[in-house]
Amino acid sequence: MSRWGRKDVKKTPEVIRTVTEGLKSLYRKKLLPLEQYYGFHDFHSPSLEDADFDNKPMVLVVGQYSTGKTTFIKYLLEQDIPGSRVGPEPTTDSFTAVMHGEVEGVIPGNALIVDPNKPFRKLNPFGNTFLNRFQCAQLPNQVLESISIIDTPGILSGAKQRVSRGERSDKGYDFPAVLRWFAERVDRIILLFDAHKLEISDEFSEAIGALKGNEDKLRVVLNKADMVGTQQLMRVYGALMWSLGKVFGTPEVLRVYIGSFWSEPLLVPDNRRLFELEEEDLFADIQNLPRNAALRKLNDLVKRARLVRVHAHIISYLKQEMPSVFRKDNKKKNLIYQLPVIFSKIQLQHHISPGDFPDCAKMQELLMVHDFTKFKTLKPNLMAALDELLSTDIAKLMPLLRQEELEAGDQLGVQGGAFLGTRVGPFNEGDPFGEEINGEERDGDEDWVVTKDKPKYDEIFYNLAPNEGKLSGTKAKDWMVSTRLPNSVLGRIWKLSDVDRDGMLDDEEFALASHLIEVKLEGHGLPPELPSRLIPPSKRRQKGSDA
Repeated sequence: MSRWGRKDVKKTPEVIRTVTEGLKSLYRKKLLPLEQYYGFHDFHSPSLEDADFDNKPMVLVVGQYSTGKTTFIKYLLEQDIPGSRVGPEPTTDSFTAVMHGEVEGVIPGNALIVDPNKPFRKLNPFGNTFLNRFQCAQLPNQVLESISIIDTPGILSGAKQRVSRGERSDKGYDFPAVLRWFAERVDRIILLFDAHKLEISDEFSEAIGALKGNEDKLRVVLNKADMVGTQQLMRVYGALMWSLGKVFGTPEVLRVYIGSFWSEPLLVPDNRRLFELEEEDLFADIQNLPRNAALRKLNDLVKRARLVRVHAHIISYLKQEMPSVFRKDNKKKNLIYQLPVIFSKIQLQHHISPGDFPDCAKMQELLMVHDFTKFKTLKPNLMAALDELLSTDIAKLMPLLRQEELEAGDQLGVQGGAFLGTRVGPFNEGDPFGEEINGEERDGDEDWVVTKDKPKYDEIFYNLAPNEGKLSGTKAKDWMVSTRLPNSVLGRIWKLSDVDRDGMLDDEEFALASHLIEVKLEGHGLPPELPSRLIPPSKRRQKGSDA
């Protein structure tokens, strides 16, 4: 009776509602057991946790010192980062995860790796020395509601680099290995170069090597390009492409974005239009990261599964070749020496692509410290589950992925910060009037801080020949561009100044725009919304009557 009862029981199929849920389930049930059985984590990367699947997209920013990494992040956020420092010398000596938080603050590395909601728990094996140089800067910022950004230590060059490498090894933390850990988990890698600093040091070359296998995530930025003229910029671009070709060793040409990614005026404005177009392309790429997050996770899991399959074949082959009693040490040395040949045999026998295999030299180095007699032979049921994952299970998630992509098509992607200013007023041809700010009711009796300088601004305003007391967007833009501030900054100034949203500036709005430009040129930030003391008096009365 009980036997028949057991036979009638049917297992309820698991209902997968999102691609992320499906990937988590596949990893736990089919890939993780194989990784644990063949010691994958000892040779490659640690196991994945739920936070690795659930976390919002991350951007890794890498470059030599003083290429503008931290300034680039501040430019995107339009906000200072807690605990950051900027200067011509190497100032960032820590890995800093810049993430969203309701309250500004800095979380040290040792506290960060015990937080189950953060995807950093598996950084623990890099040791206390690294954790002392790892931190999370939290701040309330609209950009960080959609993505997180990882700032990295500036990579040194020349004599500094040689001295630093000795110090770093004494510190006991492997910089390229940490970079590799992040590269495997982030959605985009921004590699920054300075137009005046194109040499690729040994350490920088080693760091770029750590990014190998993640070329699809890589974007190169030639920063500070406003410091050279057009002719020199062409030579700099050519030299950079030549250097990158040598380091990456591939015939494919990497996408290089040229510009000056900070909020200061352009030193040489000759290539302003080029910089604007390049910035738009880069920003569009970053803005699409939330939409493509599920696809990236799926791609990374398939990449990991293929590496796990190769690893299982390597370990089982080495186990089979080991003698049962005598001459084990000699045989182990011989197998490690013959590893390139073993790779070729496995490749031919199991029809595996050469691109799925790990770096042979690194694998040889790791095998030196392992006992081959403890390795496991192939387990058919585990391998069958892996083959099913790659051939069938992932394919079943594709309709759900397409559905999520269609639903995400209406979303705006990353919002706020510098992404806001590129789409506002006359600085965006497709949307000439920008978006409205839902401002709160202001006090109409407060003094207008622009009053004292208004006569000076009025003189400029009337020299620009307003029509019926107002400047068109085109005329205002021509004058604003002459300040050499980036378009993303000028777009935000336009959004704040065009209070009545008519796509033109009257004398008060022009005075407000001029005041905000001066504020920015003095190095101060712009408010996210217009405070009451900056609203022109006539617009306060208008808002009061509307209410």
